[in-house]
Amino acid sequence: MQLFTGLMIPFVGTTLGSAMVFFMRRGMNRGVEKLLLGFASGVMIAASVWSLLIPAIDMAGERGQIAWIPAAGGFLGGMAFLLLLDSLIPHLHMESEKPEGVEATLKKTTMLVLAVTLHNIPEGMSVGVTFAGALIGDAGITMAGAFALAVGIAIQNFPEGAIISMPLRSEGISRGRSFLYGALSGIVEPIGAFATILLARQIVPALPVFLAFAAGAMIYVVVEELIPEAQAGEHSNIGTVGVAIGFVIMMILDVALGG
Repeated sequence: MQLFTGLMIPFVGTTLGSAMVFFMRRGMNRGVEKLLLGFASGVMIAASVWSLLIPAIDMAGERGQIAWIPAAGGFLGGMAFLLLLDSLIPHLHMESEKPEGVEATLKKTTMLVLAVTLHNIPEGMSVGVTFAGALIGDAGITMAGAFALAVGIAIQNFPEGAIISMPLRSEGISRGRSFLYGALSGIVEPIGAFATILLARQIVPALPVFLAFAAGAMIYVVVEELIPEAQAGEHSNIGTVGVAIGFVIMMILDVALGG
């Protein structure tokens, strides 16, 4: 039950954020959106470092391996994996008119949801691999640390849920359907987390690689999508402030709860 709760926490964050479509009549202010995108970036960067890369390096060192090799290889593998998904899955970003990925005759709203779903995949992987490390017991990751990461991801999923549901509403979709699409974009997180746990527990010696892989996948999303969207147009410093706030909050969560 504790594991199920931990895996569902990020999804709850997305669902609650998507529910903002019922309370906000107008579209989200662009400045607020920039702040929230920056905040999500900061959370993901800090989580990649404190919750994933540092444990991967420490774990490899304790096992007598050259500590940086699994971390470097896994990180680059995660980046390559997201690059592949980004190239294959048809999706459309909020501020873009040109779809990415392979050509497909999908509705605009579908591709908008796929764009958010795509960058939720590494978040689910990250939560899953940290819980796997906590369950294994000798990975140097505590259950409190895994919950800290889940809470941090949920916090940044809240604005992400609003960022997807509000534009869908502005596209003429009903509030109910906008909420449903926003919430469903986050369902890949518990699914991905559970799949990662199953895989990681089968290949315990490779856990440092799995941790770094998840970090690389998250950093890809930050650099490829979140930061460019937060910095586009005027007042890019708002996004930068958001990064600082998100980074510090996630760092505090991990150090205070995961230590």
